[in-house]
Amino acid sequence: MTRDQALDALLAAKVVAVIRMKDAARVAATVAALSRGGVAAIEITMTVPGAVEIIREMAKSRPEGTVIGAGTVLDAGTAADVIAAGADFVVSPIADAGMIRTCRAEGVLAAPGAMTPTEIVAAWRAGADIVKVFPATSLGPQFVRDVRGPLPQLRLMPTGGVTVENARDFLAAGACCVGLGTALVDAKAVEAGDWAGIEERARRLVASLG
Repeated sequence: MTRDQALDALLAAKVVAVIRMKDAARVAATVAALSRGGVAAIEITMTVPGAVEIIREMAKSRPEGTVIGAGTVLDAGTAADVIAAGADFVVSPIADAGMIRTCRAEGVLAAPGAMTPTEIVAAWRAGADIVKVFPATSLGPQFVRDVRGPLPQLRLMPTGGVTVENARDFLAAGACCVGLGTALVDAKAVEAGDWAGIEERARRLVASLG
């Protein structure tokens, strides 16, 4: 998948499900449930045990129409590893210059993280395709609207504090897409193997985005 294709896929998906769990054996079932619920963009964070190998396997056997990304990528070396494994996009909570350069060199979408307007613009100028606004918990949709007022060219993906209930508000404020972790992938549901519950939550989210 090319960088432009990944960008188109994320913009169409509107939501990225952030997978951060200790039990790697449950990742595939979780992704399958999210896919059935209509969530097409999946981010496997580097905090998941064996994350690179999981991405490698998912890149080979992903549900049809699913885009697989790597999250919590903090440096160039890790970026190179996940790209080699088949990641379609690379996300970070920080704006590491080496990570961005590696993604650009390999033609893979880069979504580094930033919080303030100065950090966001610096990440954009460094080559970000999308800037992950993190943590968005205390900022809210109005922050996105305020930043994009003078800077409409920015593509922002708020993550942290985005819920099934307020995701639509962030998008209406100008976010190009949103990232949801535990608000979408409930740890108790995963532990209980409640795949139907995760699927229904994903379906409800997608329906709310219209």
